Amino acid sequence: MSKYIKQKQGAEEFPDLSKHNNHMAKVLTKEIYGKLRDKQTPSGYTLDDVIQTGVDNPGHPFIMTVGCVAGDEESYTVFKDLLDPIISDRHGGYKPDDKHKTDLNFENLKGGDDLDPNYVLSSRVRTGRSIKGFTLPPHNSRGERRLIEKLSVEALTSLDGEFKGKSSLSLTTSCLTSPSCSSTFRHNDNKTFLVWVNEEDHLRVISMQQGGNMREVFRRFCVGLTKIEDIFKKHNHGFMWNEHLGYILTCPSNLGTGLRGGVHVKLPKLSTHAKFEEILTRLRLQKRGTGGVDTASVGGVFDISNADRLGSSEVAQVQLVVDGVKLMVEMEKKLEKGEAIDSMIPSQK
Repeated sequence: MSKYIKQKQGAEEFPDLSKHNNHMAKVLTKEIYGKLRDKQTPSGYTLDDVIQTGVDNPGHPFIMTVGCVAGDEESYTVFKDLLDPIISDRHGGYKPDDKHKTDLNFENLKGGDDLDPNYVLSSRVRTGRSIKGFTLPPHNSRGERRLIEKLSVEALTSLDGEFKGKSSLSLTTSCLTSPSCSSTFRHNDNKTFLVWVNEEDHLRVISMQQGGNMREVFRRFCVGLTKIEDIFKKHNHGFMWNEHLGYILTCPSNLGTGLRGGVHVKLPKLSTHAKFEEILTRLRLQKRGTGGVDTASVGGVFDISNADRLGSSEVAQVQLVVDGVKLMVEMEKKLEKGEAIDSMIPSQK
């Protein structure tokens, strides 16, 4: 049977995507499937591995999901005929020959330390990182996950100063992604810098604190990331990065910076304004409830963050959040006074 299917170029293996709504389902055709189904990366990751999550999960009622994941750094090259159109679709027309910008110099951020704490309740910046020399979490072996955890714990334990801390838990027997994986969650003593090892990505790095000082949050984020990568490089394991896709991560939606800079901000008046959604779009921002993607606002408090990941730098993306949130808070204050905000609606960023 397998020989027969191979001769037919996989037509009998092509998934039924008729009820699916994700980027993979939009792009994948029988022709692309036939061209790629016999290919694999050096670590053995196949096209069916790439698309399985999107086959199993038809879509989401509120957001357009990606529907595929990489299993290693080479996935983005071997399966580029599928992934390039998905990346373009997900990242606003990003082309196969476009170059990504990386800027982790926090001093290039303008302002960010003056967001009104009466409205901005907390600030956070997070990203993911993949360690060179290992396959990605969807394709990791148990041994790889253990080595990644060992290397990461050694690196994080050596951090000092404001980054000194401890591992708060290990999920060795109850990891979300595999019943036999190793996963560690580590935070500094102030719980303002956190690293999660072996989750969706090798590393998930988070800087956060109460109030509206996004500049301080971003400074800690940039400094901490640089310190961590320097330690990994000493072990000949830097982070996956190239000039086209920026930082390589498991989900194509996070390529580039992988960065999500967000604040919890009170906007009860503005959020009910007829042009609220349009304002967010023009500012290149997105909103969530404070509990995540599928949650609603409570008391007019929203999680506002950057919409972009690929094609612009970390500094540029956080700058959009700082400037956009500052403007929206000013709008909120105007509306509280019963004044119009029509003249404040921004042009498209």
